[in-house]
Amino acid sequence: MERLLLCVLALCLGPSRAQLCPTRCMCQNLSPSLAVLCARTGLLFVPPSIDRRTVELRLTDNFIAAVRRRDFANMTRLAHLTLSRNAIRQLVPYAFAGLRGLRALHLDGNRLLALSGQQLRGLPNLRHLILSNNQLRDIAPGAFDDFAGTLEDLDVSYNNLAWLPWETIRRLGNVNSLGLDHNLIAHVPQGVFANLHKLARLDMTSNRLKKIPPDPLFLRRPVYAKARGSPLSSLVLGFGGNPLHCNCELLWLRRLAREDDLETCASPPALLGKSFWSVPEEEFACEPPVITHHTGRLVVMEGQVATLRCQGAGDPEPAVHWVSPEGKVVANGSRMLAYENGSLQILVATVKDAGAFACVASNAAGDATASVELLVHPLPQLADGTRPPAPAASGPSDILTSAKAGAHESAAPQDRGVLVSALSASSALIRWFPQRSVPGVRMYQIQYNSSSDDTLVYRMIPPSNKAFLVKDLAAGRAYDLCVLAVSADGPTALPATRSLGCVRFRTWPGSPPCHARHAHFLGGTMIVGIGGLIVASILLFILLLTSRCKAHDGHRMAKVRHGCSQTNGGQPPACRAPDGAEDSTGDLTGVALSKDGEKGLGHPWPRGGHEGDALSQEEDVVKD
Repeated sequence: MERLLLCVLALCLGPSRAQLCPTRCMCQNLSPSLAVLCARTGLLFVPPSIDRRTVELRLTDNFIAAVRRRDFANMTRLAHLTLSRNAIRQLVPYAFAGLRGLRALHLDGNRLLALSGQQLRGLPNLRHLILSNNQLRDIAPGAFDDFAGTLEDLDVSYNNLAWLPWETIRRLGNVNSLGLDHNLIAHVPQGVFANLHKLARLDMTSNRLKKIPPDPLFLRRPVYAKARGSPLSSLVLGFGGNPLHCNCELLWLRRLAREDDLETCASPPALLGKSFWSVPEEEFACEPPVITHHTGRLVVMEGQVATLRCQGAGDPEPAVHWVSPEGKVVANGSRMLAYENGSLQILVATVKDAGAFACVASNAAGDATASVELLVHPLPQLADGTRPPAPAASGPSDILTSAKAGAHESAAPQDRGVLVSALSASSALIRWFPQRSVPGVRMYQIQYNSSSDDTLVYRMIPPSNKAFLVKDLAAGRAYDLCVLAVSADGPTALPATRSLGCVRFRTWPGSPPCHARHAHFLGGTMIVGIGGLIVASILLFILLLTSRCKAHDGHRMAKVRHGCSQTNGGQPPACRAPDGAEDSTGDLTGVALSKDGEKGLGHPWPRGGHEGDALSQEEDVVKD
């Protein structure tokens, strides 16, 4: 009986075990591990029938385009996953979450464009990550966070990476092989490999590196250019195929123990195309920096934007920094900005900023210093009703804020370079006289504000104009106006502005003539006139209709009266008009006959006439 039960169980389990292996795949049940091999089987997606107890899964050389989260769900025993040479373009977030036992992940030869911070989450024990031969252009800073402490092999070669998450690279303490070759990397931060004590191979060939900074790791351990014949404790460094700039910054690399390779120099011009290892060490030289252009003296008004310029040259190209008059290095802040081209911009100049700034250009060969004097004139204070002349700015500036109006304003020009004429309640004609010290003027800029508004209004004027009519001004209000010339700074080709002068004026009081109101009044008058004519025409028409109706009613009354007189040849009492109304009735009948009778009787009937005459007249009316 027991043997029979065992046979039944074997028969039941046998087919189910066979169904766990996907179609066209090969399953190897090598106890205690299970390997599923599905290479070159034409798969379009990850088979859902894979045994969840699989330890090694190979899906190479297929057509899988996406990896979903359910594809590897509950596969906690999986240790090796190979998805090489597919068409994977999409990795959903947490696609490998739950694979806590995974040690090797091969994603090379796919079409990945970028890695976000969530696509590789859930792999705390990953040792080998191969991402070569993709189309990667960006790797998020947190993409490798889950396995940064366990990763031993990282390969991102043959991609389109111009930048790497260097802060994550610094934390790969267990990595021994790092492949960065055949990318677009142009800069490697100094000291980024300092904590990679187990690093044995670093490949940076075929990138865009002009220099490789000396790293503390390179100085602590012997470095070789090839792995052949190098000691096990050494670091093998590959850097060929880069446009190396052979100067003193690469002298440490020239002194490495190596076998002859094909690395060549791309610059300076004297060493172009020469073998890196054949150039004598004394030719790896640098040129000390020289300051080629800088602002000598700059005068601005308080509140202006002050721009200090400084440029240097040398080999390598020097970096420029600024030292304030107090002896402190100027850093970027809310009010001061230092640019990579050597310029220093003070957004709002104050009197405390005045002094001698130092421009320092530095490179590996030394330093060069130049002094730039900044003068900041305070804004005028109007205490006695007069305004002192504003100092003329002798240096470039980007904006000039005019002073606010005080207790009394004068319409007279405050600067001989700018005049106001044709002043009215809403406009002012501004004239200016260009200075010979402002060459190459591209345009003029007018800026003004009123005594009750801090907002500056700007107007750009062509360089051929020497006057401008400012419109839409408020009546009886004081204005501060400045004229600036915008020109090109020859050495730097940057736009610079120079003040031609400022002026304060007040518009005439009262409202200017309003043409719109006049036109509105005329239009209203015309509308009223036309409406009156229409109303008068309607009233006249109504009066005509009323008179017509009255005439028609009189004619009918006349017929009724004559009917009564025709019955007995006289006028019985029942047909007589009321007392006092007989004359009017007779008159009305006479008028009706004079208008409607064919014989044209134009006079009323006589009250005392003969009955025969009345009868003959009545007969005529009835016939009509």
